[in-house]
Amino acid sequence: MKEAKRVTRILFVCHGNICRSPMAEFYMKDLIRKKGLENAFSVASAATTGEEITDGVGNPVYPPARRELLKHGISPDGKRARRLTPRDYEEYDLIVGMDRENLADMKRILGSDPRGKISLLLDHTGAPRDVADPWYTGDFGATWRDVETGCRALFEKLVKERERGRE
Repeated sequence: MKEAKRVTRILFVCHGNICRSPMAEFYMKDLIRKKGLENAFSVASAATTGEEITDGVGNPVYPPARRELLKHGISPDGKRARRLTPRDYEEYDLIVGMDRENLADMKRILGSDPRGKISLLLDHTGAPRDVADPWYTGDFGATWRDVETGCRALFEKLVKERERGRE
């Protein structure tokens, strides 16, 4: 009898955890659900700052980001911003930031990356670059396209790795 596969835990990270990282979290969850792999993956998101957290309570997904998700049939209901903690390095298998500034902050918060868990979302594609922050650009559609491209590439890579592990 084969040993059961371990759940792969993914944490998406951005500056405030109200735009890009929740978009990635909920899009990835949707991809996973559509492939029937809910038991193989666990996905969450966090912020590198506490700017969107007041008195210990995180803000919900920013309305334009929420609208972009809903436009694609994905609801972020219940999501509240939370801050990245050093403990997350032990809890998650992959910690995926949206831009180089996030990456620097993630390394500062998490310390070193001895197990190679930290990456940028679009590094998993053939066109690595930052996912622009729609808080500043106002272009939530462009951010969605980047998130969709990055999440699809990461998901395909992870599924192939899981399949190779079964051989």
